[in-house]
Amino acid sequence: MSLSSVNLLVLVPLLAGSLLVGASALTTVYARRLGEAGGRALTFVLRNVLGLPLVFAGAIWAWQSPSPWLFAPNPPLAVAGWALVVAGALVFVVGHVHIGTPAGRPTLRDALVRRGLYAYVRHPIYAGSIALILGLAVLHPTATFISAAAVGTAWLLIQARIEERDLIQRLPEYRNYMQQVPRFVPHLGRQSRRAPGPRSQEGLAPGGTGETQ
Repeated sequence: MSLSSVNLLVLVPLLAGSLLVGASALTTVYARRLGEAGGRALTFVLRNVLGLPLVFAGAIWAWQSPSPWLFAPNPPLAVAGWALVVAGALVFVVGHVHIGTPAGRPTLRDALVRRGLYAYVRHPIYAGSIALILGLAVLHPTATFISAAAVGTAWLLIQARIEERDLIQRLPEYRNYMQQVPRFVPHLGRQSRRAPGPRSQEGLAPGGTGETQ
């Protein structure tokens, strides 16, 4: 794959949106400087009003952009691709259900708890998103979309680390949780040790029980 086969313009909204969503993870900084209400509002705007729409726009543009196919689709790959899409979407939705409505608006008062998918991995929403992205890349393996998928996956890996740094500042217990529960891939054959786990930018319960990232 050469750069000439990739529509690099589609990466502009993807990268811009990723940077804005990444900036939304600085909950502690915003809350300390702007107050809880101001920090929460800024987080919401950066993530949901500006960042995510740009990411989705870039992804759609990449999908529709004319570009050479890197390999020919075939039935086994189609089955694998759809399996990743369905599994990823299911994990993504269930992760949001466990979190509830505060997913994009964390505060300094968010509580700690762990249940469901969050007992197995710290970032089920991001894990589901990565699986979904990989599945779509298998189903539509054009040079441009594969490049966009690589950018999207890299962003999620970085975003998780940014959020965890913020969580450590807000929730001292998060360090122990990080040692007990893996980031994206669960320990095979056993559930992570039961312990309080914090909810993060993926979503936090205000002042009560919450979900881990």
